[in-house]
Amino acid sequence: MAADKPHINMVVIGHVDHGKSTLVGRLLLETGAIEPHIVEKFKKQAAEKGKGSFYFAWVMDGLKEERERGVTIDVAHKKFYTDKYFFTVIDAPGHRDFVKNMITGTSQADCAIITVSAIEGPQAQTKEHVFLATTLGVKQIIIVVNKMDAVDFDEAKFNEVKAATSKLLAMVGAKPDTVPFIPASALTGDNVAKLSDKTPWYKGKTVLQALDDFKETDRPVDKPLRMPIQDVYTITGIGTVPVGRVETGVLKPNMKISFQPSNKVGEVKSIEMHHEVLPKAEPGDNVGFNVRNIAKNDVRRGDVAGPVDNPPTVAKSFTAQIAVLNHPSVITIGYTPVFHCHTAQVACRFVELIKTIDPKTGQPKEENPQFLKTGDIALVRVEPTRPMVIENAKEFPQLGRFAIRDMGQTVAAGMCVDIEKR
Repeated sequence: MAADKPHINMVVIGHVDHGKSTLVGRLLLETGAIEPHIVEKFKKQAAEKGKGSFYFAWVMDGLKEERERGVTIDVAHKKFYTDKYFFTVIDAPGHRDFVKNMITGTSQADCAIITVSAIEGPQAQTKEHVFLATTLGVKQIIIVVNKMDAVDFDEAKFNEVKAATSKLLAMVGAKPDTVPFIPASALTGDNVAKLSDKTPWYKGKTVLQALDDFKETDRPVDKPLRMPIQDVYTITGIGTVPVGRVETGVLKPNMKISFQPSNKVGEVKSIEMHHEVLPKAEPGDNVGFNVRNIAKNDVRRGDVAGPVDNPPTVAKSFTAQIAVLNHPSVITIGYTPVFHCHTAQVACRFVELIKTIDPKTGQPKEENPQFLKTGDIALVRVEPTRPMVIENAKEFPQLGRFAIRDMGQTVAAGMCVDIEKR
């Protein structure tokens, strides 16, 4: 039974024109997630308009159009099944302004496909994406060198893009030799579901085979509940319904839970996912739950729910290891950018630059540096300007990782290693 397959959240990231949505469409098509008759309909329309070869792009646009017209094709949720797994694709737009959503999306992902165009190779943004994916804890990555059809399936071109992308991976501490690179064309389907005769020089796996090589991530049910809140709804006749994703532990009806940093306590009445009532919610489940004794304004996005006897940690200050990705000048004591951690966005002030670290050896480079610049890895202490929940990344990786944004870009990312509680 398909529904019994292990569930994996996957994010597909890449530069804005490197073929992400075409690849997602192709995966949905090849796994039967899009009804063949819909595809046929668009294929026919494309042929009638003399655009036969573009039918695939038409399929994607057509689906988008039908969605906008309110025809229900469940591609918004983008689910598909491989031989081994049930995948949910978390959409992560590639455009600069969308990095915020990407941070939220990527922090929920178990694995990632990064698309890099064979025509252009990796772009500045590809570096940012690779960096965020690895820093936010996505351990499993596949690189799809897409648009191979546009470079005549040239092996030399593939090797060139692979070398440039491997360099990026090495810079952010990923091991390039453990990451599969697949030459593919999402448009024509080469090497997506079956190996292509146009790349006789390629001896690896197809994209779908590589997806089945992913390992299941552990679902930490035995840890205390931690559930960052994404939204809070008030539903007439029902009451207050916070919505979020369970990161660790189990959410059950009748549980007494503490919302931090709002410091409110409520009791779970019922749990729902896709309009079905659930007996419990476990890590990876995105659910809404109806809660007693909580008014609409008691709880907000950025709060985290946990058990009353082990509430989420509210930090007075915390120590973190950060990597500076892209800062136009330097970071000094007093700098106060916005930290994006789980669903919270809180300005935090740098109060101590403890040391810089050599990424290759992990050894200290300089104690108490005067400033940090692009490329530095450092241990720092920061103080949130208002109460925020953050956990030690060792205990709760999902709540211990963050991205630092300023001036419309991601300037750094990191993880929390120690907390001084409020």
